[in-house]
Amino acid sequence: MTLTKEQPNRGASLLSGEERRRSQRVIIRVPVTLAATISGKAVRTAAFTVAVNIHGAMVVCPHMLEADATLEMINSRTNEKIACRVTRASRESEEGFLIPLEFTAANPNFWQISFPPTNWKSPES
Repeated sequence: MTLTKEQPNRGASLLSGEERRRSQRVIIRVPVTLAATISGKAVRTAAFTVAVNIHGAMVVCPHMLEADATLEMINSRTNEKIACRVTRASRESEEGFLIPLEFTAANPNFWQISFPPTNWKSPES
């Protein structure tokens, strides 16, 4: 289901985005490769993250992906692979399509970075 201006997001009024997050996100650009099978054909495309957490990432990709599509993401820095799915429709941006990806299982080590503690708040909060 796509939200429009006429359809309010009822969940958004309950908690702000930061309060709903399962883990802290880190703004970082990591090169990744997205691999999927489309119409029986293996497809790979280069992309990069704009934010990551232990549950997935927001990536920028030159191609749009449908919500609920399943794929494999390869961390280009470590060559580690992880299964994931597109959590909602892609949005177009100046750099490509913003695609929210969720790992099939949380993986705090996939990005090879240290995450802030879950109770961490920025000074502006």
